[in-house]
Amino acid sequence: MTRADLDKRAELTVWPGQGPAYVAQGYEFPTLRQALAAAAEAMNAGDAQPWIITEDGDILSPHWIKANTGSRRLQ
Repeated sequence: MTRADLDKRAELTVWPGQGPAYVAQGYEFPTLRQALAAAAEAMNAGDAQPWIITEDGDILSPHWIKANTGSRRLQ
């Protein structure tokens, strides 16, 4: 992944950490940067499992997001 990828479109899907797995919320973002910020916010707000699919088809797992957002508040 390059810095240019941060300015490409991305789709964020937030799965609940607990509860039925069939309940998920999807959001489209104009940039991966915005999707990452929203994913980090979702993780900080509760027991959410965010997944991101980039414009190029890369799939970013909750562990990848946690490791690469730089937020110390992520657990």
